Amino acid sequence: MSTTALNDLSRFPIVQAPMAGGGSCPELVGAVCEAGALGFLAGGYKTAGGLYQEVKRVRGLTARPFGVNLFLPQDGRPADPAAVEVYRHQLAGEATWYETPLGEADESRDDAYDAKLAILLEDPVPVVSFTFGCPPRETFHAFDRVGTYTIVTVTSADEALAAQRAGADAVCVQGVEAGGHQGTYRDDPADEGAPAPGSSPSSPRSARPSRCRSSPPEGSCAARRSPPSSPPGPTPPSSAPPSSLPRVGRPPLHKQALTDPLFTRTALTRAFSGRPARGLVNRFMREHGPYAPPPTPRSTTTAPLRKAAADAGDAQGMALWAARATASPARSRRGAGRGAGRRTGHRPLRARPQERFMTAPVFVVDTVPGAGVSSWTGPRGGTPSP
Repeated sequence: MSTTALNDLSRFPIVQAPMAGGGSCPELVGAVCEAGALGFLAGGYKTAGGLYQEVKRVRGLTARPFGVNLFLPQDGRPADPAAVEVYRHQLAGEATWYETPLGEADESRDDAYDAKLAILLEDPVPVVSFTFGCPPRETFHAFDRVGTYTIVTVTSADEALAAQRAGADAVCVQGVEAGGHQGTYRDDPADEGAPAPGSSPSSPRSARPSRCRSSPPEGSCAARRSPPSSPPGPTPPSSAPPSSLPRVGRPPLHKQALTDPLFTRTALTRAFSGRPARGLVNRFMREHGPYAPPPTPRSTTTAPLRKAAADAGDAQGMALWAARATASPARSRRGAGRGAGRRTGHRPLRARPQERFMTAPVFVVDTVPGAGVSSWTGPRGGTPSP
């Protein structure tokens, strides 16, 4: 097991989430690292060659440590071909509306995992994390030999125990409130809407198996050691002008939707990829979510539709990934009028304190038995006592 503490890899104990599908582009990763946090490159939905080139681009942008996230191969039952064909027929109207063909179903379920693993072992990066499963012990031993720190995303106490037994250096605990795809190992439709006790980071059961104290669920990061005293380095992110930061690799319309009064709630859906994922409820989710078969082969079927919707400026046809949210006062006031109610068809949420808006309960805890969390950053940048 690696002895390098996560907090030792960056000036600030902050980890940027690896968002597959374009969100975590090399430019964002490089900027995050240069600002003093730990940037993370998303390896999912890429070819092995594409990942290799993006790692090279990150290294050209920063000499600071960064991480790469990989998707584990999916070993569950394959999609029912008949159900997929029925769903494609249902989406035909969307294809006509956006004047684009549906994507071809991608039956591969390994996301080029073995090839990507070989690249990261041959040319190691400081941190590698895994989502949608836990690698075998041999994989962790291999990364330990090349000095790579390893993290596994978990959504339950059982998954945390499995990661600990396999030899992961840390776990990233994801609650059902988190935006985007759920990182659960088992994709069972029967589990939807009724998460097992202890599956949320706010539950003591999720931290108990690894004998760690978990940090608050407001979306924070924790590691086993206190961060070192601030070395000479870049200006803290809070002082950087917004114009100096790169654009996240998501359509501007997605970012605008996060504060748009038209969207008042989030929900889990399989409509876009076949895997449960949380996003803002829009027309596409309402019309197609109840009929999406699990698991639709990756997200290639709806990818052209989502791109065409973004190009057309139509947020109602996009995958608007977002955490479970409560409205800010400004958002509630904008959407509280009678006219807004007629436009959206939703009842506006009552006002809540602004700092409670869009809090994502995803954080990292150490898995070494008996080791407590020594530091973390709170939602306002403070450092609460453990």
